[in-house]
Amino acid sequence: MNEIGGQPNRIEKNTKIKGDIISEADFRIDGKLDGNVKTSGKVVIGKGGYIHGKVECVNADIEGNFNGELLVSDLLSLKASAVIEGTVVVTKLSVEPGATFNASCSMKGKSAPSSTPSGSTGAIISGAAKPNAPIAKNTGEKARIS
Repeated sequence: MNEIGGQPNRIEKNTKIKGDIISEADFRIDGKLDGNVKTSGKVVIGKGGYIHGKVECVNADIEGNFNGELLVSDLLSLKASAVIEGTVVVTKLSVEPGATFNASCSMKGKSAPSSTPSGSTGAIISGAAKPNAPIAKNTGEKARIS
């Protein structure tokens, strides 16, 4: 993990936190967080990690569980063990086969504002990622993958 803005932060397994976190450094969650995270770095949710709330970050790698609003200004990477529910706004998305992505997803360009980007593609994706599944073209229409 990159140490932009300071030392990386960790919430270890068997740790539960309720509240909001604001940091300029990367953050790794292997425990449970009920609240919001805002960082100018990267958020990693480990395989046993869980966040219920809002996350705002530059990049995110998720192996664990997330439920809420996820705003990633660059790359969101979902590993095979990831379970995502809620709303996602992202510039780039990488999903490994086996990941569960039950979320409303908006893809935006790097220069677009983070709220409702013009020219964004709204996608409602439900179910687990499937290997060798056809890739939808960015037509500006809503898509449902199941």
